[in-house]
Amino acid sequence: MMMIVKVVSVTYLGGFRLALRFSDGACGSHDFSAMIERGGSMVQPLRDEQLFASVIIDRGILTWPNGFDVDSIALHERMLSAGELTQAAAE
Repeated sequence: MMMIVKVVSVTYLGGFRLALRFSDGACGSHDFSAMIERGGSMVQPLRDEQLFASVIIDRGILTWPNGFDVDSIALHERMLSAGELTQAAAE
């Protein structure tokens, strides 16, 4: 059974790196440089770091002003398998 997770906070760290917190309490940072390098018509504008930095969360999904978004579940799984996630301490 696939767990549904959403992004609940995002912080721009410079370059193509974002710090993320997910709805399951996991948090970490991810470098999106590989995604940017692969390109594509929706990703190409994000090579402008100022545009990349303007990311927002729309209904739990990372979304940019040009309409490009990243699936939260796939991102969480990718970050988990890469060892980029830790559980946040209880607040």
